[in-house]
Amino acid sequence: MPTIAFVSPKGGAGKTTSSLILACELARAAPVTIIDADPNRPIKAWAEGGAAPANLAVLADADEETILDRVEDAQRATPFVVIDLEGTAAKIVLLAISAADFVVIPTQGSELDAAQSARAIRAIKQQEKMSGKQKPFAILLTRTSAAITTRAMTHLQKSMDAAGIPILRTSLVEREAFRAMFAFRRPLESLDKAQVSGLDKAKANAEAFTAEIIEQLKKAKSARAA
Repeated sequence: MPTIAFVSPKGGAGKTTSSLILACELARAAPVTIIDADPNRPIKAWAEGGAAPANLAVLADADEETILDRVEDAQRATPFVVIDLEGTAAKIVLLAISAADFVVIPTQGSELDAAQSARAIRAIKQQEKMSGKQKPFAILLTRTSAAITTRAMTHLQKSMDAAGIPILRTSLVEREAFRAMFAFRRPLESLDKAQVSGLDKAKANAEAFTAEIIEQLKKAKSARAA
């Protein structure tokens, strides 16, 4: 079953937000397990709000000793598995990467974030050497502006393109609704428009992001079959 891992050595890159958005969107159509492997357990805390989708199961007891077992259990239980990892280069990250079909590296538009993304890419390449198999991945630009593309963001995109680093076409825009998911501990679809501005645009952004991840998973499956 498709397993998507979210990796970022730098905290605050939008890793937990993007992994939760994807899991909730996928859960609208199919059962999903999200593994909360962040020591702070932010997704567990979110789920304790009691409004998680019926199709979404949250596992929050994974560590470097149990992560592979938890992933295997989740793969047997649900069609999709999403892994939210801690913001470090710990052993658990390498293990989760080894079990993933696709790796997403959330990155904000700054040179500091780009440098940290390079660490995540090195971890992926290290795992590829160990396994002898290619590991599909892509950068996800997060907290982007809906109004303008900054010079720093343009420079970052050009640099990554020149280096042959894959970037998702869809970025996650800085939206109040994405923050409100954690404030109200609810998925986007059950937030109140009267309380959260720009909700429709956030939903459209989440849907486009999810559609592109599914597209990437299909490409990865085709590549493995070839």
